[in-house]
Amino acid sequence: MLMNNPLERTLELIENAPESAAALTLYALVSTLEFQRAGCLFKLTKLQDLDDDERATAYGLMELFARGGVGSPAWEAAKTRMDTLIRAGLSAP
Repeated sequence: MLMNNPLERTLELIENAPESAAALTLYALVSTLEFQRAGCLFKLTKLQDLDDDERATAYGLMELFARGGVGSPAWEAAKTRMDTLIRAGLSAP
């Protein structure tokens, strides 16, 4: 099930509604987790804007980070797809 893979779940949320607060918040988290030298700065209060399932996805992304999954082939492929979806969603009229 997609819920067990936070990258796939994030992609699913972004595909369904790229302009939604949840999609943008999770995308921001994914993006900031790639900046380890800057301390992966993410405004944790944004987690309060997510529902329980979305927050669990955010925690799963953080767990992937903790396990060294950032930069893996799966991460890179998912991030590339997220970039495309977000850009398309934000540029839509």
